[in-house]
Amino acid sequence: MTSHGPVLSKVLSRASDNTHGLSSEEMKVPKYELIIYWSAEDEALIAEVPELPGCMADGQTYEEVVARVQVVIDEWIATAKELGRPIPEPKGRLIYA
Repeated sequence: MTSHGPVLSKVLSRASDNTHGLSSEEMKVPKYELIIYWSAEDEALIAEVPELPGCMADGQTYEEVVARVQVVIDEWIATAKELGRPIPEPKGRLIYA
């Protein structure tokens, strides 16, 4: 998988301030629920986005998997826009577990 070093660095640097380093543009990004679990088969954490079919990423740490899934969410939304498909609104906490 491609390394997302700069993205991970940005996520980690956000943790130290109250706004988490988010720009006004980034704060407009929809926030989808993530389900994160360990996959013994993949030997990695997996993050799935239930509201965006097929949207998932993997990583060795929580920080890494969250940074990677954010990239995949952005790509999922960009592809849906290009294809003229609807983009689901985040529904907040979903009950799956």
